[in-house]
Amino acid sequence: MVTLIHTLADHGDDVNCCSFSSSLLATCSLDKTLRLYSLNGFNELPYSPLKYHTYAVHCCCFSPSGHILASCSTDGTTVLWNTQTGLILAVLNQPSGSPVRVCRFSPDSTYLVSGAADGTVVSWNMQTHKLFRCGSVKDGSLVACAFSPNGSIFVTGSSCGDLTVWDDKMRCLYSEKAHDLGITCCDFSSQPISDGEHGPQFFRMASCGQDCQIKLWVTSLTDFLGFELKYKCTLSGHSAPVLSCAFSYDGQMLVSGSVDKSVIVYESNTGSILHTLTQHTRYVTTCAFAPNILLLATGSMDKTVNIWQFELKSHCQAVRPGNEPKQFIEDWSEEEVSLWLCAQGLKDLVSIFKMNNIDGKELLSLTKESLTDDLKIDGYSYEKEAIENWISKKKRTSPMTNLVLPSLILTPNRTLKMAIDRWLETHQK
Repeated sequence: MVTLIHTLADHGDDVNCCSFSSSLLATCSLDKTLRLYSLNGFNELPYSPLKYHTYAVHCCCFSPSGHILASCSTDGTTVLWNTQTGLILAVLNQPSGSPVRVCRFSPDSTYLVSGAADGTVVSWNMQTHKLFRCGSVKDGSLVACAFSPNGSIFVTGSSCGDLTVWDDKMRCLYSEKAHDLGITCCDFSSQPISDGEHGPQFFRMASCGQDCQIKLWVTSLTDFLGFELKYKCTLSGHSAPVLSCAFSYDGQMLVSGSVDKSVIVYESNTGSILHTLTQHTRYVTTCAFAPNILLLATGSMDKTVNIWQFELKSHCQAVRPGNEPKQFIEDWSEEEVSLWLCAQGLKDLVSIFKMNNIDGKELLSLTKESLTDDLKIDGYSYEKEAIENWISKKKRTSPMTNLVLPSLILTPNRTLKMAIDRWLETHQK
């Protein structure tokens, strides 16, 4: 079940993009402004609207931490905003001066990618706010971009219909004509495919375009398999160009918005239509799911943003008691924490968290020390190959503490990787 819970009507022109952090919603518009709202009641923040751009703002996105908001515009700039104060942190000028159509942060916040109307794509170092790498596609404007969940690659889509895959050094790995009349959007699911056919190293990617189609692709993101992008299927439902698509945080749903004024929510595994939403009166230009709760925002050329709430379900096939999901993690019960762990592929940790009565407040207060001392979760960082070799020898103890490991789940230490990458960048010049 999906319910319309709020409509925002503050922009003076077409809404071009909307984006969630864990506590905020950002929207941007043809009216040259960005607006920020609290998810607690959807009240506009005191320093909103944000004004700097001199032409239409095409895209906005939050850094993974939610502390920075990026926006890009026809004026050829990408602006970084402090989401706590509304102040400008940096203005990044596209080298060619071309209108910037799309921007995206890498999953570890190391880089921001901006794509422009002249086909150039720039990777910006988020520590120095300086240009890191630059590339370009052969034809068309860059209008879409998405990072893989592990940040090892990103994909761009062009107005000529090409999907191009880049590695983190801006080397072109692959290119394919995906939509004959031009691509409008693309997105990766953050969760591995769980259909019984593919292993945990395979992820879904969706693309949509002016050909009225949504296409699903399967990607492999492992070193030993190399990169693969395989067409899987086409989803039907829209009768006009599809302008936006996005996966839910748990990977269970895919949403799309179209020139036919409708929003369609699909079940990711089967491609079946779960909901068709028809409240917008003009083209639906953007749609976005919240990163940790089942909230959906849809924006339109009717100058409004609709907020939708879904019934909370998980990979555990359980439904939270009550009619509405709680919006804030600190309000979660122990059962809701368990459902969230299952949705993140951490089912093995459920019994440990339940044994220690971890609710939402406790979840937010967990530290490395409490994970190690109280929950007996290792908390140390190892080279991936070394720890996998250790586990493959049927050793269930921590190499550091020699204590029995309650779970063999490995979690990437993205903070350490980011620090290593920064050190290498500094010392290899």
